[in-house]
Amino acid sequence: MIQFLDFEAPVADLEGKIAELKAMAQGDAKVSIADEVKALEKKANKLLADIYQNLTPWNKAQVARHPQRPHALDYISALITDYVPLAGDRKFAEDEAVVGGLGRFNGVPVVVIGQEKGSDTESRLKHNFGMAKPEGYRKAVRLMEMADKFGLPVISFVDTSGAFPGIEAEERGQAEAIARSTDCCLSLGVPLIAVVIGEGGSGGAIAIATANTVLMLEHAIYSVISPEGAASILWRDPARNKDAATALKITAQDLKKFGIIDEIIAEPLGGAQRLPVDAIRATREALSRVLASYNGLGAEVLRTQRREKFLGLGRNL
Repeated sequence: MIQFLDFEAPVADLEGKIAELKAMAQGDAKVSIADEVKALEKKANKLLADIYQNLTPWNKAQVARHPQRPHALDYISALITDYVPLAGDRKFAEDEAVVGGLGRFNGVPVVVIGQEKGSDTESRLKHNFGMAKPEGYRKAVRLMEMADKFGLPVISFVDTSGAFPGIEAEERGQAEAIARSTDCCLSLGVPLIAVVIGEGGSGGAIAIATANTVLMLEHAIYSVISPEGAASILWRDPARNKDAATALKITAQDLKKFGIIDEIIAEPLGGAQRLPVDAIRATREALSRVLASYNGLGAEVLRTQRREKFLGLGRNL
């Protein structure tokens, strides 16, 4: 069962009526409700399309955080064959907020890294809601350095509200770990493709998204701070999160216009949470095309392209 967001309430009402009609028909074979169901489904789809064509930035933040959106492990499971997960940073511990390992994408050997939020209470606690500690970023560095050594492209799936803000993370050098991961991204001599699949939160996201190409799902968000955090700082009122979401320009459409991201991946009607298979298929198509465009490019060309891309941000605003 799909979980409806507050702005989807009219669609929820219609789909509830459709479910009631179908249940009624199952209880009485003589009742024909095909025409009524078809009309209601058409009305629900049109209403859903109208709603999603007019989403506010805050609405998009709600969609990006939807608990039923496909997460990093869903993409890895569907897109990466012969996947071998690797654990630990070889310095302190394993951080399950960051997942990654070796595998094949369309038959091509790759290294894949992702931030995993989890899909139920148990897995969310296990993965710390996708909020990585320093050892998570050091694991990402370890995987990227391995990719560089063996000439393997890197694919990263970005989905985090931000790095873990706890005291223990600060004690173990959170800022330094994020900085070193970002620096490692910039120094790679292999293609690095990042896909923002849900939330791209602050340095916690950029640490694995300083890529040659940054793709972003249509209803994902990407920002230096959460709308709630910005509202608390700017207006000392977290309730002004809607104003902050608009001011921050967090949507894929705004970020594409500013040149922060390179391409928007279209989502199914109603968001990736409604048809995860379709969202993952669209992501596969985009990744295939982008990775193919880097075939034959040398290490220095890739480094220069990546460096110039990020040095150029904001120059033409």
